[in-house]
Amino acid sequence: MSDDTSNALRPAESPTVWVAATVAAVAAWFVIYWRLEDFSAWLVGKLPIPANSHRAEAARFFVFDAPKVLMLLALVVFGMGIARSFFSPERTRALLAGRREGFGNVAAATLGVFTPFCSCSAVPLFVGFVSAGVPLGVTFSFLVSAPMVNEVALGLLFALVGWKVALVYLAFGMMVAIISGWIIGRLHLEGWLEEWVRNVRAGEAVVVSNHATIIDRIEAGLDAVRDIFGHVWLWIIVGIGVGALIHGYAPTELLASIMGKGAWWSVPAVVALGVPIYSNAAGIIPVVEALLDKGAALGTTLAFMMSVIALSVPEMVILRKVMTTRLIAVFIGVVAAGILVVGYLFNFLFS
Repeated sequence: MSDDTSNALRPAESPTVWVAATVAAVAAWFVIYWRLEDFSAWLVGKLPIPANSHRAEAARFFVFDAPKVLMLLALVVFGMGIARSFFSPERTRALLAGRREGFGNVAAATLGVFTPFCSCSAVPLFVGFVSAGVPLGVTFSFLVSAPMVNEVALGLLFALVGWKVALVYLAFGMMVAIISGWIIGRLHLEGWLEEWVRNVRAGEAVVVSNHATIIDRIEAGLDAVRDIFGHVWLWIIVGIGVGALIHGYAPTELLASIMGKGAWWSVPAVVALGVPIYSNAAGIIPVVEALLDKGAALGTTLAFMMSVIALSVPEMVILRKVMTTRLIAVFIGVVAAGILVVGYLFNFLFS
């Protein structure tokens, strides 16, 4: 069906109706969210389990966090889906093409914050950026920033852990993306790309004209919610389930000894542990929340989170299609070193 036909069949074309419906839906969201804790406490109280048992603690965490995280994700993704209607991949590529290193690294890392791509979905843009003449180091800054410091991660961290942690995470995550990309750019490793990528002729990036209406932008937000929920809801449920088990059953003293501030070796250990695990920010943040509740050090916990979402094995498998093994090893080493520094700095600053 053509765009003209679909637009002709689309009901309630009045922008006022769409905006009013959106405002009403957001208001309902806040009312439901405000009552979630009371509802979860009531629901768990109806379950046939002892009130002060480990099972009750795990159930309370899961019943409260599952709708809470899903609702937060829906609101954040909806808002950023509207924002992304102003920034298509072609526009993003055009903004980065021709940028020199330094300023280009900062611009690429900043764009990554506003483009909620997971590590695997950011990889196709990598090829597009390289073919458009974007410097390799600048492209790597985007590749690190997009999955690790995007608005979904920041929004959930802000809601679940607090604005101070979210703000410092933003600052240090940007630092890792910028410096990692700059270092890789300084090493001049373009020759370590796969030959077919090097041979792709750099084409001129074209900015797509954007004449979208307010209705189109609201629909873009709804489409983003449907698309991202379809890909991540199961990961979120699994992550909350793991968080519930940690919250209900993991001994506080054990976790504090393994991931506490006194265990200096825990930061490199959790980074190594996080690399084989694949998740997105929405799936891993409930685990982060549970670990922090049990006494794990903030820097150690966030280093684990960064390694899971920025250095996943599936990402490396996809990157192998465009990079040699040597370049992937350099990428892992540089980013992992940055995550280690961030972990230790967080532990020091929030001691």
